[in-house]
Amino acid sequence: MYLVDFCREDGSAEVQLGQTRVMGIVTAKFVQPYRDRPNEGTLAIYPEFSPMADPSFEAGRSGESAVELGRIIDRGLRESRAVDTESLCIVAGKLVWAIRIDILILDNGGNLVDAANIAALAALMTFRRPECSLGGEDGQEVIIHPPEMRDPLPLIVHHLPIAITFGFFIDENVVVIDPILNEEAVMAGRMIATVNANGDICAIQKAGEGVSQRVIMQCLQLAMTKAADITKQIKAAVEAYNSERALQKIKRETTCVGNNVKGDQNQTLDNKGISELVGKYMERLKLISVESYASQNINAEETKSLRRGTDSNCIKFNSTPLSWDPYSKCVDLEFLKASVASQGLSTASEEKEATGKEKGSEAESAGPYEDVNSKWSAVDASTTEMHVIGPKTLKDAVKPKNKRKKKASSMI
Repeated sequence: MYLVDFCREDGSAEVQLGQTRVMGIVTAKFVQPYRDRPNEGTLAIYPEFSPMADPSFEAGRSGESAVELGRIIDRGLRESRAVDTESLCIVAGKLVWAIRIDILILDNGGNLVDAANIAALAALMTFRRPECSLGGEDGQEVIIHPPEMRDPLPLIVHHLPIAITFGFFIDENVVVIDPILNEEAVMAGRMIATVNANGDICAIQKAGEGVSQRVIMQCLQLAMTKAADITKQIKAAVEAYNSERALQKIKRETTCVGNNVKGDQNQTLDNKGISELVGKYMERLKLISVESYASQNINAEETKSLRRGTDSNCIKFNSTPLSWDPYSKCVDLEFLKASVASQGLSTASEEKEATGKEKGSEAESAGPYEDVNSKWSAVDASTTEMHVIGPKTLKDAVKPKNKRKKKASSMI
């Protein structure tokens, strides 16, 4: 009973036949074609016998059994043209694909040829090579497309040549199919028939003592039946592997699409949040601009009214600084001082303070102020001091001549 197990990577398979375990690995690379076959790729078999599988195998050296195994499998694939080598051509006469099949013997329990042959076929069936195209200025530049861009291409395998081993003993009537290691040690001869499910004989290898034609024909009939069963098993295992591989690919693509959709949704939500914030900010800017424009208009009207000597309510005020409260409508104090000084109001207040008749002047100024509005009479002395420009000097203490003359005339 053959057990075929595929590895994670494409082009690798492990086959167990009784106590025998063999692994097949397929790789590919670019090489120049042979001169006699410029349009065909190459196919090569490289068996490796490790002492881990059998103490009789030598490390780093290919014995007779290893060379024989490689030739039998190579002849079955090459002579029957099971693999389409023309499809491996990239540029005729310049560049082709070279397919390499490495066969690793993991455990030797007998009948290595049959197990290695099945491992090589299973690995070929699951191998995928990168897709290539020609480009460049001259159209001869080879472009290798990664698997993310284009799906790798499988090899074109026309049929599966199956190797069946028969063991002969001294008694001609005793024939063993699929001999184990102990039977191989005592058998007198061996025949390996490579046939396919269609009944075609691809290759025959015979060693040891001769047998009659009748026995050979019976062995070939049995090999054809056995090859059809093994072919079905290999194809079923490959189909199951391909189905699992396709399912994993769909899951990966679905996950990627789901992540992209979530990312797009999050991005749209972020964009919506940003747009809302921007809208609110623009509304606030509009409100601030409207308020600032209104305040500028109010300040302009107040400034004009101050220059005309009236407030915004068309109420006339006296020419003294005490006739108007600078904090009534949030007018700048410095601007008020400048406007009052330009009209010569500060000079009149200084002259009244110099004569020593502050009380009389306050009474005179309070009279018309009370007539306008009673609330302006609540101005304290600190407000009067704020409008005095500069410190007092000795010159301010001396009375002018015109004042003294008036006082002297009044005394007479």
